[in-house]
This record gives sequence, C-alpha cells and structure tokens, in this order.
Amino acid sequence: MSERKLITKIDLRVIPVLSVLYLLAFLDRTNVANAAIFGLQKDLGLSATQYSTALTVFFVPYIIFEIPSNLILKRLRPHVWLSICMFGFGLVTVCQGLVQGYGGLITTRFFLGLFEAGMFPGSFYLIGMWYKRSEAQKRYTFFFASTTLAGAFGGLLASAIGKMDGLRGYLGWRWVFIIEGSFTCLIGIIWFFLIPDFVEDAKWLTEPEREYVKQRLRDDQGKSAIERRITTKDILNCFKDYKVFLGGLMYFGLIVPAYGYAYFAPTIIKSYGYSNIGTQLHSVPPWAAAFGFSMLIAVFSDRLRHRFLFAIIPICIAVAGFAILMTVHDNHHTEYGALFLVTSGCYAAMPIIVCWFTMNLGGHHRRSVGTAWQVGFGNIGGIIASYSFEAADAKSFFHKGYSISLAFISLSAVSCVLYLLACMSQNRSRAKTPDVGITEYEKVELGDMNPDYRYML
Repeated sequence: MSERKLITKIDLRVIPVLSVLYLLAFLDRTNVANAAIFGLQKDLGLSATQYSTALTVFFVPYIIFEIPSNLILKRLRPHVWLSICMFGFGLVTVCQGLVQGYGGLITTRFFLGLFEAGMFPGSFYLIGMWYKRSEAQKRYTFFFASTTLAGAFGGLLASAIGKMDGLRGYLGWRWVFIIEGSFTCLIGIIWFFLIPDFVEDAKWLTEPEREYVKQRLRDDQGKSAIERRITTKDILNCFKDYKVFLGGLMYFGLIVPAYGYAYFAPTIIKSYGYSNIGTQLHSVPPWAAAFGFSMLIAVFSDRLRHRFLFAIIPICIAVAGFAILMTVHDNHHTEYGALFLVTSGCYAAMPIIVCWFTMNLGGHHRRSVGTAWQVGFGNIGGIIASYSFEAADAKSFFHKGYSISLAFISLSAVSCVLYLLACMSQNRSRAKTPDVGITEYEKVELGDMNPDYRYML
C-alpha cells in the first residue's frame, strides 16, 4: 500500500470518529444557551448570577481532571476511556433536562464537566500520535471545527425541538437536553467499537502498516516511549519548561471570547430583535462561516509548514470584529456581520495554537501532560466568560463582555509572539551546540528537550 493510501485509511478511521465525539461533547456543553432562549431561567426561577454560576460549575471538574484523564486514557486505551466518558456526559445531559431547580442544574453541570474533561485533550493527544507535524494541522482543525458545526447544528436542532414545547408536559428547553443527550448515549455505545487506539495497538492496520507508521513518526518526532508509564517526575519535569506556560496562555486568551460567544450568542442575536426561532436560525451562519475559514487557514498552514502567522492573522480578524461590536450600535446588519469576524477569527486561531503547541511536544509523556495542561489551564477562561455577558447588558450593547473578550484575545496574541521567539531562540541555540554525550535512551526521555529536536515556527 502506498503512503498516500495508508494516510487516507488512517484519516477515515481516526478523524471522523473523534470529530463526531467532540461535536456531541461541545453540543451537550453549550446547548444550555439554546435552552435559555426557550425559558430555562424563567422556568427554574434563576437569577442572572445563578445562571452564570451554573455555567461556571462545569469548568471546575473540567479543568482539574484534564491531566488525570489523559493518564487514564493512556492506561485504559482510548476506545475504552473515551466511550465511557461519552456515554456519561450524554446521560448527564438527559438528567439536565429533568431538573426541577437551581440545585439540580448545578449538580448536572458539575458532572457534565467531569465526564467531558477528557474529550478535548484526549482526542488531541491521540491525533498527535498518528500524524507528522507537517500534516497535522488540517486534521486538528477539522476535528476542532466540529465545535463550529456543533454551534450551527445546535441552532438548527434547537429551532426544531423548540416546536415540541409542551409535548408530554415538558417545556421546549427540556426537550433540547433530553433528545440531544439520548442521542449522545446511543453514539457512545457504538463508538466503543470505533474509537481508534494508539498506533501500537491498532488492530485495523496490518503489522507492516503499523511498523511503517511508527517509523515515519520516529523520523519526524523521535521515539515516543509509549511502553513506559507516566510518573509524577515526568509531570513535574514538563513544568520546568517555560514554553509550557506560554502554551497555556495562548489558549487561555482565546477561550474567553470563544466561550463568551458560544454561551451567549443567542442572547446577543436576540437583542437585534429576532423571535426565539429566528434567533436560533440566525445563530447558524456565523458558525458555518467559521468552519469554512478555519479549514482554509489549516490547509495553507500545513502547505507552508508554518503556524505563527496563521494564528496571529485570525486573531487580528477577531479583534476587528470586537472593535466593530464596541463602536457600532445603530446598525444591526453591521453588528451581525461582525459576529462572523469574531467566530471565524477565534475558531480558526484556536486549533492552530493547540496544534502548534501539541506537535512541538516530543514523546508520549510530554505530549500527554502538555496537551492536558494547555487545555485545562486555558479553560479557566470559561469561568471568566460565564460572567462576561448577561441579558441585562443588552442595554449597554454588551460593552462589558466585548471589552473583556478584546483584552484576553490581546493576551493570546502577545503569548503567541513570545512562544514564537522562545522556539526560534532554542532552535538557534541547539544548532550552535553540538550533540555531545547523550545516549539514544536519554533523547527519548527528553522528548522535545533533546538537542536534536527542532521546533516548528
């Protein structure tokens, strides 16, 4: 089999399965925004602060359990752990549609965050162990773009489900959770048999194919050391590298505007004067545009084998979108158009940043810990985003939320520049320093910190 056919075979098995998994995870995480339009807050008697707190509670276990989840994934194998988590957050979503008050909503949001903690870093970690650095961005972006498809699909689905209001005594917002959660549970059972494991355990590849894939990855990234269990020392050593903290800040800065939009887009769009159903339908096009733009950026990024410019340009586009939203208050068409810039910019830059950082980490140990750290730390921004926008802010044209988003996206831009300079500096330093007295075993243990490794810029 030729290399091209083999990569296509891997693409068809790895990327669609993980993309559907994360699409459903993001849908079940953010459908609370669609439910709010159909009366969730009024029916449960929630104040604006209580609603924001319910959004925030999700991120507490989601942040804490990112790294432990990746360690469990490596030990149990991806198809076991990810399918368990998938069924779990689907079941919790169904329960979210049955709650009777604030306490029940808080509880279900907590467990939703717990079960979803491993989805994103686990999938990114797994994808990174299948592809070379120069070919990973298109795959990462297609996977990540499932969030934009989830946003678009969620709006369409919610507009349809909303018409079930009152069916069997349940309000429309409850059906949003019940139907979407039940579908996730069903897919979770099927996905147990479809989620791919690491290359070394892939039964759907022949032995020669597995060896070929492992060799091409060794040539690109060095040996992975999958056979050794990750220790506490490995985790601590990872945090001795200051670039790890820059990776977290790059993602953290984008999470605030990204989740601010994901959770409050229906509220923002409704302020333009649309009906409930019209609001859901108008939430779809910005997400669809973000999908197309992010894939275009990814294709060029892989073709040119460069990451920095393809992260900073979308960030600038998002900044332009927020600048328009903060200054234009008398033209709803222009404001709505600015939402396209915000979604396209944020959701195109995020997968570039995560891929750039993840694929610059060498070996299973540093990649497992580093990926989970970046996503876990970054999602602290979700807590900030939960309190950034409120329905009452429509009177001030959501100035507070837009200002916060603009500040944090600027932080991401600065962090990207610093990470670029750090990678350039270490590449130059290693080129000048000869490789003296380091064994092959030590290189494997060092991962990307070994003197032969060169970072992608």
